[in-house]
Amino acid sequence: MKRAIELGADAVIAEVTESGLRGRGGAGFPTGIKWKTAADAPATPKYVVCNADEGDSGTFSDRMIMEGDPFVLIEGMTIAALAVGAEQGYIYLRSEYPHARRALSEAIATAYSNGYLGADILGTGKRFDLEIRLGAGAYICGEETAMLESIEGRRGMVRFKPPIPALEGLFGKPTLINNVVSFATVPIIVERGAEFFRDYGAGNSRGTIPFQLAGNSKRPGLIETSMGVTLRKIVEEYGDGTASGRPVHAIQVGGPLGAYFTDAMLDTPLDFESVAARGGILGHGGIVVFDDTVDMARMARYAMEFCAIESCGKCTPCRIGSTRGTELIDDIVNRRRPRENLEVLSDLCDTMKFGSLCALGGLTPLPVLSALKYFSQDFGLTPRDVAFIGDDLTISTSGAASTHAIAGR
Repeated sequence: MKRAIELGADAVIAEVTESGLRGRGGAGFPTGIKWKTAADAPATPKYVVCNADEGDSGTFSDRMIMEGDPFVLIEGMTIAALAVGAEQGYIYLRSEYPHARRALSEAIATAYSNGYLGADILGTGKRFDLEIRLGAGAYICGEETAMLESIEGRRGMVRFKPPIPALEGLFGKPTLINNVVSFATVPIIVERGAEFFRDYGAGNSRGTIPFQLAGNSKRPGLIETSMGVTLRKIVEEYGDGTASGRPVHAIQVGGPLGAYFTDAMLDTPLDFESVAARGGILGHGGIVVFDDTVDMARMARYAMEFCAIESCGKCTPCRIGSTRGTELIDDIVNRRRPRENLEVLSDLCDTMKFGSLCALGGLTPLPVLSALKYFSQDFGLTPRDVAFIGDDLTISTSGAASTHAIAGR
């Protein structure tokens, strides 16, 4: 933070931009561009918000940071506030993390008492106040605009974009939003320089990322490594295969909205571009392993049911589509006009991908379509039945790929 103060706001933003850091919450948006947009916004006051609503299945890196080293998050948020000109910050924390709440509360109090937060940060005359706001278990509040609604005291429902939060966010003012890992990475970049961070990674996916290995893994846990490491290295070398000792059959990458990969795809590099090229999303870095006893039809149904339960209800494709999708999968598995219902399901997934207001409905088709494409036998279907699913997991008649991304997670 002292070096950030010496560099000044513009130089800090330039350093973050040159590092190649992209949002570790899932969307992968270039962090420096987001910071520059918020800094250049003319309206005041400005806010900095940390999205700590870590709700994806098999993810726990945010929790480990907040419980184990809360000061690195506070420092990263304070550097961001000094860079964009914000005086108030919020950590939106999921209520299921009571230990993280206690650790953060104590760390914030310590930072205040030592002059790292408050009216005069390290004698600079700059102010930054930081508070914790608790969620109430709604998965949708991990979406950045629904999170802002919740912080403002309303039901968590997705907002239309534009305007983007960096220009018109919390209380209608410019708001910089990043997740825990993104903010916690900033002090390393500022201290050691953009080149240090940029030297790790592959292609346009720079730096390191904490992959979280869970599910049927012999050695589950958190692995921080360079972007671009293969899925095989995470699952087989770090994880040592399945806990059951049976063959790896499916791997879900990117949380409950991520695609299912097969054992034949284990050599996929884990970076934003490579995972997207295989029809998936990197998300928050969660990796869940399944052995050959898993029923992938049940997993596909779970994705639709999860969306139905967690939908904020604002848009029809997500609210109605997920409910209808669950029914269609049941009909297909129970051999009730499977061919006809498969056609309806494909149209429904197309509508959800392109018509949903946010990534919850827009990405739910990914696990469903990937399960159908790679594990058709679990649905009582043949590969020919699901030939409509292309290599990029888009419906062949749609003519375009989905542009949705998880914005906050």
